[in-house]
Order: sequence, then C-alpha cells, then structure tokens
Amino acid sequence: MNPSTTGRQIPVVVLAGFLGSGKTTLLNHLLRRRAGNRIAVVVNDFGAVEIDAMTVAGQVGSTVSLGNGCLCCAVDASELDGYLERLSRPAARIDLIVIEASGLAEPQELVRMILTGDNPRTVYGGLVQVVDAAEFDATRDRHPETDRHLAIADLVVLNKTDRVTPAEHERVLGVIGTLGPGAAVVSASYGRIDPGLLFDPAARPAEDEKIRQLSFEDLRADEGEDHTGEDAGEHAHHPHTGYESVSYDEPAAMDPRRLMAFLDSRPEGLYRVKGFVDFGAADPANRYAVHAVGRFLRFYTEPWPRGTERRTQLVLIGSGIDRDALAKELTVCAVTETEAATAPDESAMWGVLRYVRSEPAAEEAADPA
Repeated sequence: MNPSTTGRQIPVVVLAGFLGSGKTTLLNHLLRRRAGNRIAVVVNDFGAVEIDAMTVAGQVGSTVSLGNGCLCCAVDASELDGYLERLSRPAARIDLIVIEASGLAEPQELVRMILTGDNPRTVYGGLVQVVDAAEFDATRDRHPETDRHLAIADLVVLNKTDRVTPAEHERVLGVIGTLGPGAAVVSASYGRIDPGLLFDPAARPAEDEKIRQLSFEDLRADEGEDHTGEDAGEHAHHPHTGYESVSYDEPAAMDPRRLMAFLDSRPEGLYRVKGFVDFGAADPANRYAVHAVGRFLRFYTEPWPRGTERRTQLVLIGSGIDRDALAKELTVCAVTETEAATAPDESAMWGVLRYVRSEPAAEEAADPA
C-alpha cells in the first residue's frame, strides 16, 4: 500500500555506521534484491557500491556522488533539498532514496535535514544504523558517539554476527537494547537483511513491465550471487535475516484516542506501520493513510474512494515482535457498537491531526532526537 493514493511520497532512508561496519555491503545487497523498485542512491564516494546495478537498471542518472567529505558537512539543508528534488521528480520514477552516510557522518544532522526539508514528494524513511558485532566494544571505545547514534536509530543492523560466538552475540544484543530502547534490531551476516524491512515490492502497471530495461536482478537470476571476498559455499548456508509482519483488517471504525495511544507507545522491535484507517463518525468523509517508521509518524487524509468498503487495514512490520499481543492491542482500538451509537467527541481527533500533513514542511514530524 502506498502512503497516499493522492500523492505518493518517496521514502528517504539514511544508512549510517562507522567505517568497516558493512554499510556498503548492505547497500549492495539492497540493490541486488530491489523487488522491482527503482532505488536512487546518494553516496559520499562510489567506492565499492555496485554502480553497475544502477546503470543496468537505467538509474545511473539518479545517482549523486559526493567526494568531498561526509554528506552532513558537504551540503547544507537547502543543498540536500536540491538533490532530493532532482531524485524525486516524477519522470525519474524512483521508489526509494538511500543516503549512505560517511563512516564519520553525524546521522542526527542528516535526519534533521530530511525532516526539515520542504520537498512534498519525499518523506522520512528511517535511520538504519549498521554495527559491526565483532568490533562493537572497540568501536565504542574509539567513537563514544556510537551510543548516541544507537539511541536515535530506527533500525539497528547488527552485522558480521558470523564472526562472534553465540554468547558474544547475545551480549552485544543486550547492550544495544539498553542503548537504543524501542529500535528494531536485526542480526545479519554480509549485510543481508530482508529488504521488506525497508520497502515493499514495486507495483507497476503492466505496460511498465513490458518496456522496462533489463535489471541487475535479472542478470543474476541464473548465475547466483558473486560475493567478493566470501566463500560461496559457506555463504549459501547463511539464511537471510527475516522480519515479522502483522496484518490487521477491521470493519469497525477505530477510536482516535485509543489508536493514538497505541501508536505513541509502539513496542520495541516494531519498525514500520502502514495502511489505511477508518475513524468512522469522527471524520466520515475521509480515510487516513498512515506512515510510521521508528518514531516518525504521519497521516495523510483523502476522500473515501467511491465504492470502497470502509474498514481499517494495517500492516505492522518488525523484528522480534509479539504478533498476538499487537493484534490484541489493535482490536481494543476498535469502536464498540455502544460507542458507535454515541455522538462523536469533537476533540477526539486532535491527537491524530497533529500528524496530518497540511503544508509541504516537516514541522509536524516527530523528532527522533
């Protein structure tokens, strides 16, 4: 489901992590497993990023290279807006923008640039912090700001877990859970996380499929993956790190206050929430598309499409989430028959409206700082 059928916005994901953590490897993995999406990439330097992946997919013109230091130092907010403006033009047909930050970048500043930007075609897609499991303690010693970065991350990828013992793996997970409470944490080797954590399979019209260029995924389909510096036989036995999802479909309207209480206290590990909400008599004319990633939350209003059944349909995505508990919490948010027969409280929607985008700015966005 798109965040809004009336004006689709392109998620902008910040990919951060200190030198050697595996950011570029993770980015290359996403490019190989794009699920049909067109990914635009903003990088400090191409380095080991497989630019061929973007060239073959016809996207090289949507790639920005910054070779003069970390992005947050090389550009100010207005310059970043210019890059995002270029990448988000409808003609580019981009589905996702990834900003790969320098190993010494300050991710909080990058996030602020996105949240305070004035591009109506983009939306914050989350801060992904990559951590080297084998060098975790040494990295914290060299870079004390690691703790601060973990505290604001929306998704933490604990990478290179194949290089540590199970006991060490659990210990590092525990420390990350303390430093970044509420963030979803996934363990990975070679940066291989499920792309579904960050984006959905692209839904394109049939005519697009007929004329599309050969993709990097097509070229790799029959030959398998080439993992430079990895043992192919050993690599084949590393499963992709999975994620869990909960689908919620409710014909009854949702109580605005109870749903906001749920969204404001999203449990640990819940990374994304998307879908449509029916608030019933509280706003009978509109349905509300919801886009939540980490601590960021936004609603979009649009008139109910003619002939569409009014119901709430949500998908919740995370790692290590309690699916049954989430489903029960959402069920409690539904309006009962007795409540439905009562005149709506005019102030009930105030909490929701705080997160409704009314102007092309990000002032209403939750600040992850």
